[in-house]
Amino acid sequence: MILKNLIGTAAFAALMFTFSAFVHEDKKDKETQNISVKNDGFAVLELFTSEGCSSCPPADQLMGEIEKKYKDQPVYILSYHVDYWNRTGWKDRFSNIQNSQRQQEYSSKLGSQIYTPQLVINGKTEFVGSDRTMAESSISGALNGLNDHKIDLKAKILTKEISFNYNVSQAGPKDKLLITFVEKHASTQVGGGENEGRNLHHYQIVQKQYPVALDSKEGTATFPIPNNFNSNDWEVIGLVQNTRSGEIIASTKAIFN
Repeated sequence: MILKNLIGTAAFAALMFTFSAFVHEDKKDKETQNISVKNDGFAVLELFTSEGCSSCPPADQLMGEIEKKYKDQPVYILSYHVDYWNRTGWKDRFSNIQNSQRQQEYSSKLGSQIYTPQLVINGKTEFVGSDRTMAESSISGALNGLNDHKIDLKAKILTKEISFNYNVSQAGPKDKLLITFVEKHASTQVGGGENEGRNLHHYQIVQKQYPVALDSKEGTATFPIPNNFNSNDWEVIGLVQNTRSGEIIASTKAIFN
């Protein structure tokens, strides 16, 4: 009887040792996977908006809140003021035809209508720009994705120009680099149109955007300094975009030397 109990105790101890070793190895494997799998996704939010559109201020405000919330994460916001609302009683001082043309290009690629406020995420999906739930969900999905494409962008302010040195991990025939000058915040007292009498606040306003052909993975490009530019109130965002699909495959903020 004593021998039987000893055998039973030994078997139980061996079983527990095996189980403990299995749990330890399983935990170790999971830790190894967590180390090896790195989520390095990014989110580029392109808002098409206008001071002449009464539905746009909530979207503009949402961009300001998102910019603040994700300031330490790879979330890049670009607000394009379109010009087709200018004929309705108020001319948006930030608007230009190039912004409207970019929205038209997305309309063609994404099969969407042209409207404001419209938000495009990473050049792949679009929805109403004031939809907070969709915006947060899209940002989360983009940040948790994997990304093999990288871009480094360094800038140097010269007398009347800014020189950029870029290095990208991919330079396909359909890829282009977009160097975008962005004013972080501005406000306007609107004197006409649908928002007459309102003081509107805008965030991450696209002032200039220059395309650069990626003939090689690294190179330099020089552009004029925009009016009122300074490195505290402005930033420069670089995007690598596939011109065929519209997908943005890499993005970063320029580092000023």
